[in-house]
Amino acid sequence: LTGQWGMQTSDIIVDCLTFPIATGQEETRRDGLETIEAIREVKRRYPEVQTTLGVSNISFGLSPASRVVLNSVFLHECVKAGLDSAIVHTAKILPLSRIPDDQRQVAYDLVYDRRTENYDPLQALLELFAGVTTTDTKETRAAELAALPLPERLQRRIIDGEKNGLEPDLDEALVGRPALDIINDDLLSGMKVVGELFGSGEMQLPFVLQSAEVMKTAVAYLEPHMEKTDDRGKGTIILATVKGDVHDIGKNLVDIILSNNGYTVVNLGIKQPVSAILDAAHEHDADVIGMSGLLVKSTVVMKDNLEELNQRGMAERWPVMLGGAALTRAYVEQDLARVFDGEVRYARDAFEGLRLMDAVMAVKRGDPGAELPMLRDRRVKGPIAVTTKTEMVDVPARSDVSVTNPIPTPPFWGDRIVKGVPLAEFASYLDERATFMGQWGLKSSRGDGPSYEELVETEGRPRLRSLLSRIQTDAIMEPAVVYGYWPCYSDGNDLVVLDHATRSDEVARFSFPRQQRDRFLCLADFFRPKDSGELDVVAFHLVTMGARVSEVTAELFEANAYRDYLELHGLSVQLTEALAEYWHARVRGELGFAGEDSDDMGAVFRQGYRGSRYSFGYPACPDLEDRAQLVALLRPERIGVHLSEELQLHPEQSTDALVVHHPEAKYFNAR
Repeated sequence: LTGQWGMQTSDIIVDCLTFPIATGQEETRRDGLETIEAIREVKRRYPEVQTTLGVSNISFGLSPASRVVLNSVFLHECVKAGLDSAIVHTAKILPLSRIPDDQRQVAYDLVYDRRTENYDPLQALLELFAGVTTTDTKETRAAELAALPLPERLQRRIIDGEKNGLEPDLDEALVGRPALDIINDDLLSGMKVVGELFGSGEMQLPFVLQSAEVMKTAVAYLEPHMEKTDDRGKGTIILATVKGDVHDIGKNLVDIILSNNGYTVVNLGIKQPVSAILDAAHEHDADVIGMSGLLVKSTVVMKDNLEELNQRGMAERWPVMLGGAALTRAYVEQDLARVFDGEVRYARDAFEGLRLMDAVMAVKRGDPGAELPMLRDRRVKGPIAVTTKTEMVDVPARSDVSVTNPIPTPPFWGDRIVKGVPLAEFASYLDERATFMGQWGLKSSRGDGPSYEELVETEGRPRLRSLLSRIQTDAIMEPAVVYGYWPCYSDGNDLVVLDHATRSDEVARFSFPRQQRDRFLCLADFFRPKDSGELDVVAFHLVTMGARVSEVTAELFEANAYRDYLELHGLSVQLTEALAEYWHARVRGELGFAGEDSDDMGAVFRQGYRGSRYSFGYPACPDLEDRAQLVALLRPERIGVHLSEELQLHPEQSTDALVVHHPEAKYFNAR
C-alpha cells in the first residue's frame, strides 16, 4: 500500500476484530484479551497506522443491561491499548464513572479472563444482572442521584449530563448560597471531573458535549441572580481561525470547553488576520491568544503571525496556543518555538487547551510550583528522502496512457450557471456512511444488538430526513453550480486550455507533476498531445451550498445547541460533495458515456465510472496555485463564491474540480 500505491501509513486503518466472550466456550474466553493485545502490537509495530474495532461484538449473547457495562469497560481498555476509533452505538455505552464498582470489576475480570478455582466472572456477571433491565438501571441511577446531598447532586448532574430536575436543584441551592459560589464550587467542580474522565479515556466526546450543554443551561439560569462585578473570571483567551481558513469546528469545541470551565472566551470566528487578533487581545486585556486552522497553508500563516508578534515586540506579552488538524506537536514546539520570542504550545484537543490555560493562569498568579508544560523534545521528521539507485531512473516524456480513445463532443462550449439545484436531484448522491459515521459519529453495534443498517433506519435516516426537510423549508442551503467545457491539448506535463471561440488562443496552462516510478503518470497524459493534431475536451465545475448554512450553524452554536450545530455542519459538507458527485455524473451524461456508470452507488463513490475528477491540492495535482486559473475561467463570483488570497473558496461549503473523460483516468499519487 505504501510502496506500490503511494498511501501514507497514517491513512491505513486496521480493524483488529473481536469475538463474543460470553458463549461459555473455552476457546473464546480470552478473545477480549487477545484483541487488546493485538491493538497494542499493531501500534507498537506501526505507530502511525490507525486502528478501529466493532466493540459490541464482545458482549453478544448477554442481556442489554450487562452488554452496556461490558462494552464500556472493553472500549476503555482498548483505548488504553491504543485504539484510534470505534464502531459502537453511543447509547449502548457509558462513561466508566457511571458504572457501579461491582459491575465494573466483574466486567474487567471477564475481559481479562481472571478465573480462579472458586470464581468465574462470566457466571458472576450473569448473576449480577439476572432480571435487570436497562430501564431498571436508569431508575436506579435516578434514585441514587436524588439521594445525594445537594452540592454533590449538582456536580453529578454536570458529570452525567443530566438536565431533568436541574432547575429545581438550582432553586434549592440559591436559597442559602450566592449564585457565583454555586458555579465555582459545584458546577465547575463537575466540569473538572469531566475533563479528568475525558483525559483518562473514561468519557467520550458525545458525553462531554452533554455535560457542556448542562453547564451552559445552569450558568444561564443563575446569571440573573449574580451581582454585576468587574470579576474577569479565571482568565481571558482570544480564539480565532487564522486568515484564509474558514474551518471552525475544532476552535468552537475549545470555546465550549473553556467557557464552561470558567474562562472568558472571545471567539473572533474565521479568517482572522493577525491585526484583528492583536486588536482583540488589547481590547479585552487577554491572558492568552489561541489560533486554529485546518489547512496546511494555515500552518504557514500561524508562523507569520508569530513573527509579526516578534516584530511588534508583543511576543512576551501573550502566551500563544496553537491547534488544528494540519499541525503537529513537533512542528509547534520545536520549529515554531525556535522562531517565536515568547511562549508557544500545541493543544491536541480542547481539554489539552484547558490544561494549558490552567497552567498559564497559575504561572500568572504566581502559584507555588506553577510552570508551563515543558516543550516536547521530539525529533521533527524532515522531508522524505528520495532514494536513488545506482542507475538513474529514465523518466519518459509521456506515460503509456492510450492516445487512441474517442474524444467526446460536449453539448456546448464555454461556461454555464445553474442556480437553485433541487435538493431532490442530488440527495441520492449523499454518502450516508461518511455522513452518519464520519460527520455525526453514529456507531454500529454487533452481535444481538442493532446492526448498522438497523441503526441507520431507526436513528440516522430519521434525523437525516428531519434535517433535509428543515433545509428545504427554511432555505438553509442554496445549491448552485458553474461549469463548462473547453478545447485543450497536452504539451509535455502541461494541460493547455484554449479559448472556446477561437479554438487557438491559450487561456490557461496547468502544469502537473509526473510520477518518478510505476507508470510515470502525469495528469496531462489523459489528454491528446499537441503533436497529434487533435483537440481534446476538458470540463471544469465548481459547486456551492451558499453562505446561508454557515450563518445557521453559527446561530446553533450561539444557542448552545452543540449537537445540532455539529450535525448540520457535517451534513452541509457531505451535501456539497454530493452535489459535486452528481454534477460529475451529469457531465458524463452530457459527454455520452454515463451508461458506463456502476448501478451500485457505493461503487460510484469508489470511482465506479469512466474518467475522474481532480481537485487542486490533492496528490495528482498538488499545486493549489492552479485554482486561481480555474476560478478565472469559471468566474464563480456569479454564484456567490470567491477565492481568498490564501486560495481558499468561500463560503466553506464549496468545492471545485477538473473533470477528465479518459477511460484510464483514476486517482493516483504524482509524488
